[in-house]
Amino acid sequence: MKKFWRIWAKALGDKSGKNDKEADIIAMIRTFIFLQLIITNCFIVGGNIRHWNDHHIPPTYLNK
Repeated sequence: MKKFWRIWAKALGDKSGKNDKEADIIAMIRTFIFLQLIITNCFIVGGNIRHWNDHHIPPTYLNK
């Protein structure tokens, strides 16, 4: 698990902080911001899909 965390923290950006504990806290904050971004984008895409064809006018047929 430590190896995964180390790779994930490096993927988020440069190591910041005076020591490893501070760098881990910064990586957790960056992870929270990243998850917030993904969740927000999912809601935006979901709303667009839901309202994709809202203005569809069904055809009207005349009875003779």
